[in-house]
Amino acid sequence: MGYFTFFAIVLLVKLVAGNEADAGTSQVVKLDGDNFSTELSKSHHFVMFFAPWCGHCERLKPTWAELASTVQSKVDEKVVIAEVDCTTATSLCSQQDVTGYPTLKFFSKGVAESQRHRGPRDLSSLLSFIKETLGLPENKEKVVETNTEPLKGAVELSEDNFHEHVASGEHFVKFFAPWCGHCQKMAGTWDSLAQSVGQDNSITIGKVDCTQYRNLCNEFEVKGYPTLLWIKDGKKIEKYQGTRTHEDLKAFIERMKGGDGEAAEAKTEKATVTGSSPVVQLVGSNFENGIASGVTFVKFYAPWCGHCKRMSPTWDELGTKFVGKSGVKIAKVDCTEGSNRQLCADQKVNGFPTMFLYSNGAKVEEYDGNRSLDDMFFFVAKLLNEKQEKDEL
Repeated sequence: MGYFTFFAIVLLVKLVAGNEADAGTSQVVKLDGDNFSTELSKSHHFVMFFAPWCGHCERLKPTWAELASTVQSKVDEKVVIAEVDCTTATSLCSQQDVTGYPTLKFFSKGVAESQRHRGPRDLSSLLSFIKETLGLPENKEKVVETNTEPLKGAVELSEDNFHEHVASGEHFVKFFAPWCGHCQKMAGTWDSLAQSVGQDNSITIGKVDCTQYRNLCNEFEVKGYPTLLWIKDGKKIEKYQGTRTHEDLKAFIERMKGGDGEAAEAKTEKATVTGSSPVVQLVGSNFENGIASGVTFVKFYAPWCGHCKRMSPTWDELGTKFVGKSGVKIAKVDCTEGSNRQLCADQKVNGFPTMFLYSNGAKVEEYDGNRSLDDMFFFVAKLLNEKQEKDEL
């Protein structure tokens, strides 16, 4: 045996031993189809669904291991950092609607719905996401909000007066946490909004402190701060998801007054091609028919979303590149309009923009790659070519 061969074997043995040692000391819990439900019932879990061949997953693993070793010192509640190998736990990943890798989901103990993390994957962002999902303060020093609202401003609601207050009429309610930076920034705007509609006796502007009345906020499924809900006769009608300027909030009030969204819904119950754009605009009433045959690449968006606005020209160009190609459509759905809100909820759209690829009516994969024209074109073309090859067999 030559010297260099011997040296290579020794080095390989050390690397293997090192990897085994790392695996042995890692605090990341491995889950699969056999123990998933049982373990999740015991505590909060932040789970990475991955594939061993996925480059993004491999790059994330050191940060994921660091998160597992530091989370308990940074978060006041017990959170288990876990992973699921989707190449072996295929049924579990299918049940969890995992269509790309890595998929990161937070499962709160005792809560059926999971929260998907779509933000940056650095340690600080992951920790912030955990705290926000659990409703914990980012900085314990920032727990007090100075109450500067005038007497005729937003109505302060509590578990004692909330249900009686909203039982009849129309109400725009802010659910907030005092430590929340976004809530602090919009406090002045909310004051101003309350004053500007103060003469309109048919509408009230209210607020609920979720750190004091958590049960009330759980009842209305408040999962982030601030959450702005339109409530009519005691029932939640719509969640406001636009920009938080005084003008936009006032416009929303004007749109909602005296109705429950039917007018907005009626406007969208038709399919159109936007101007000269080759992108098909789908709505709740024609969505199933729209994706029933061929390959359909759908962008779910909100008009106020900055990322959506920036990629809109690229999406139109993508539609143009497929003009004349049979069996493929580029489409979009405005998730803020009418029955589209329920459609987007049914399709499990958790952020904007979300792009799903469909084949003959079935969801195939979520696009999680670069939003350049070439990358998205090749993503669609790959499935289209595979489908054509199968059809020719």
